[in-house]
Amino acid sequence: MLRRLPNPRLTGLGAGLFAAATMLVVGFLDQLLLDGSPLAYGLLFLPVSALTALWVRAADLVTAPISVPIAFAVGIVPLSGGAGGVGGRIMAVVTALAVHAGWLYGGTLVAGVITCVRKVRDMGRRQRAASAAARRAGAAR
Repeated sequence: MLRRLPNPRLTGLGAGLFAAATMLVVGFLDQLLLDGSPLAYGLLFLPVSALTALWVRAADLVTAPISVPIAFAVGIVPLSGGAGGVGGRIMAVVTALAVHAGWLYGGTLVAGVITCVRKVRDMGRRQRAASAAARRAGAAR
């Protein structure tokens, strides 16, 4: 079953754009369908964080825990409301980020744990390959 899932490898920029665009769509849909439910937005942020961390290339793993909080902030703009021009809108976004910080930290933690596990597995894979190459070179002598 897991072998059939897509295995895209996004660059760091691509992963950030994926997360930001997805969370912006989630924010608009949440505002439209659920009248800005923070629970729905937060719950949908967690799998987006996980997918971002899973789909980023191994060379760009460090970007996933950095790009998901930015994506959270992008997606919260339609939910934050705010009135009174740009200043009011900015204050509403900052307030929404402060109020929903638990979801923000949770999604960032999910992305961080996934990228750390992927990095450790990649380092182990490289170490095994280097050991096997050294054994082959030693056996050939």
